[in-house]
Amino acid sequence: PDVIIEAQFDDNDAEHGQDHLQDTLTDDIKKLSLDTGEKGKAAGVTGVHRAKQDEGPKVNDPRLLPDEFLQRTAKVVYILEKKHSRAATGFIKLLADRNSELFKRCAMFSPVDHRVPRVYVPLADCPPDFVTKPETYSQMLFICRIVDWKEDSNFASGQLCKSLGQAGEIEPESEGILTEYGVDFSDFSPEVLECLPQNLPWVISPGELAKRRDLR
Repeated sequence: PDVIIEAQFDDNDAEHGQDHLQDTLTDDIKKLSLDTGEKGKAAGVTGVHRAKQDEGPKVNDPRLLPDEFLQRTAKVVYILEKKHSRAATGFIKLLADRNSELFKRCAMFSPVDHRVPRVYVPLADCPPDFVTKPETYSQMLFICRIVDWKEDSNFASGQLCKSLGQAGEIEPESEGILTEYGVDFSDFSPEVLECLPQNLPWVISPGELAKRRDLR
């Protein structure tokens, strides 16, 4: 019977080659070959006789296999709700291959949240002196929004929205978290501010205090 070997690898395997993965698959195949050979020797003459009897048309229908030998597969048919804002906080850097055409057009955005893919961003969105002085922005936080991710690409495509400031400072880090989770932290509109008392300073009257629970 055909044997399907599944393997998993992380981003480090993808970046540094698949030599380790190839060695693992080779070892597994050797083990399977040894197991098959030992079983054949143990079968002896009976195994040869049985093989002759089994000769004939074989049906390769996966529906005839037991469930434990099947890998369930599915297809996404509809996106019910988008749970991520498609915005991420991270750093920008130049591409490694300086001779490629992509190097002249794009930079690499590396999100702080490793659950978010790395993103190609246009150089036009980057600071004007980023190409000549990339080290100046090595610790600068940026907000990037993913706009597309093609099936045949390892990296998504996006746009830089704004520069937040130096990594490690409270205000840029806080703004980045709020933006990633889609929290609106913009100023209140004039309509909302009109609902507040206009005669300042304003204090709560003793009668109103008596009706309220003090949570200060």
